[in-house]
Amino acid sequence: MADPSSYRPKPGQIPDSPGVYKFRDQHGRVIYVGKAKSLRQRLSSYFQDLANLHQRTRTMVTTAASVEWTVVTTEVEALQLEYSWIKEFDPRFNVKYRDDKSYPSLAVTLNEEFPRVQVMRGPKRKGVRYFGPYAHAWAIRETVDLLLRVFPVRTCSSGVFKRSAQIGRPCLLGYIGKCSAPCVGRVSAGEHRELAEEFCDFMAGRTGTYLRRLEQQMRDAAAAMEYEKAARLRDDIEALKRAMEKNAVVLADATDADLIAVAEDELEAAVQIFHVRGGRVRGQRGWVTDRVEEVGTAELVEHALQQLYGDERGEGVPKEVLVPALPEPYEPVQQWLTGRRGSQVSLRIPQRGDKKDLMATVQRNAQQALALHKTRRASDLTTRSRALEEIAEALDLDSAPLRIECFDISHLQGDDVVASMVVFEDGLARKSEYRRFQIKSFAGQDDVRSMHEVVSRRFRRYLLEKQKTGEWVDGDGDGGKGNGGEGNGGEVAGGPIDPDTGRPRKFAYPPQLVVVDGGQPQVAAARRALDELGVEDVAVCGLAKRLEEVWLPGEDDPVILPRTSEGLYLLQRVRDEAHRFAIAYQRNKRSKSMKAGALDSVPGLGESRRQALLKHFGSLKRLRVATVEQICEVPGVGRRTAEAVLAALAGAAPAGPAVNTATGEIIEEEGRPVR
Repeated sequence: MADPSSYRPKPGQIPDSPGVYKFRDQHGRVIYVGKAKSLRQRLSSYFQDLANLHQRTRTMVTTAASVEWTVVTTEVEALQLEYSWIKEFDPRFNVKYRDDKSYPSLAVTLNEEFPRVQVMRGPKRKGVRYFGPYAHAWAIRETVDLLLRVFPVRTCSSGVFKRSAQIGRPCLLGYIGKCSAPCVGRVSAGEHRELAEEFCDFMAGRTGTYLRRLEQQMRDAAAAMEYEKAARLRDDIEALKRAMEKNAVVLADATDADLIAVAEDELEAAVQIFHVRGGRVRGQRGWVTDRVEEVGTAELVEHALQQLYGDERGEGVPKEVLVPALPEPYEPVQQWLTGRRGSQVSLRIPQRGDKKDLMATVQRNAQQALALHKTRRASDLTTRSRALEEIAEALDLDSAPLRIECFDISHLQGDDVVASMVVFEDGLARKSEYRRFQIKSFAGQDDVRSMHEVVSRRFRRYLLEKQKTGEWVDGDGDGGKGNGGEGNGGEVAGGPIDPDTGRPRKFAYPPQLVVVDGGQPQVAAARRALDELGVEDVAVCGLAKRLEEVWLPGEDDPVILPRTSEGLYLLQRVRDEAHRFAIAYQRNKRSKSMKAGALDSVPGLGESRRQALLKHFGSLKRLRVATVEQICEVPGVGRRTAEAVLAALAGAAPAGPAVNTATGEIIEEEGRPVR
């Protein structure tokens, strides 16, 4: 535990101006980022008597080992820089809202020639129009199914679309009238795009125009005694009305607003957001956070606004944002939102009327979300803690293994041998730390040698990083740098954090436990690799699939954990995740090698010209029977290259169809599966 006075800036050293500051721990990791209207006043508040500080603030300042700051001109710049640093460094003591799930949105891919309507999750992509997010994907599909009667926009995947275009027949939706079938030319690209834009207008709340137009068309058809057409238009109108009823009218038709409510206790806070567009609730989402710093409702709202709109532009930021408490001061936040939208944004607390009533509904949702999360979190934390304690007890470890790394080997009959390393911290997968390996030291199938190589490579990198940072001293006492004592050109970085990027170095942190997928031989290989490198403070175990036995180095009998043990369940999850990651990598390598053909060996023929040849002739079969003059017609291909292509194809005639052993599909000569 550090003494804050040991790194307190000297009096007068801190400027009395707006800025952003960072606290770092002894390893150089950024653990807290904050902004201030006056850096001098804010930072001075951290270096007072520890007894006067909030418990969480006291923990932060005693964990930190240094503080630094950056001066900016305005509070708006401070807000922008704070958001950028929090996103880049992910400080452990900052408020970090996390979605309790990945909310789906309705997306229209206007960046494609033939826009597609689909359900999307994850980060937003450029050129795609989004509506939502929604609580459930089925709610989106129900709405889309109703709207396709009136706006028959394409919903199929690229593969289905291309297949229909090739065979000249639309899919089922084209036959039942829920797709305009642009794949077979029933409508042009321009007409289909117009349909997609009308679909977007309707979803954005401009519904009256389309309803009035359809009603007029229905009356005209009835007057002309075209009763079947009138009946179809009547059904279309009913479908639109049912779709509109799914989003209750809550505010005036022209209202575009986001309502944000916060429910909190001493340890955690939940945020709920209702997205209102065109007077209707078009989407809902929620976040939960640990209150690792001493913040009030206004500061929680400010952090929520940063996360909600930090990556948004234009219409992604609404005209009006309604909150339960205003940040102090709120003007810089409002200016920041206005800059991101490109027009005036109103940030305020609703005082009366329908907006206040709706805010009360959002507040009730936030309270329910917090109560539900606490129920789940208590169970989850208890289970994970119990699992780690059971593992530590079963393996006779000094403490619970907070970081576990698992290794697995994957191959196909001795070919394409690869390995995976997955990382679990505090019982949760840390996918950013996952690593993949290709076996390099030998060819063929030998899981034991492969395990020894992979573990050696991983911990050799760890020792190398310690050597670079000056944390490791070898038997000669010169830091592993050799006779000259310089090591790595004399450059010594300060800790496992890269000083240039501020991010952890690869392989810089050792695990407390290494798990291997296998029995005694694999465990012995992993232990031998660690002993050869002099790594003694890392435990090793293996989990054999046959009886789910846990093997320890040098032991003749396995450790048997009860089938109901939470520790065994965690080890199984770690092992299965390593297996999944290794299989995915191995299949990816295999599929790439299967697509390599005779053209790959032609000298001077790069990827672009190979693709141009296949596109021009359609397949290797047609290319094989082409003449030199016909091949020379392809842009960029000369006579000498054309002759080399024909020579390569003549010497590589296929004996029969290739089969993808992962899926059972027959591979055509150009590398596409036959369906």
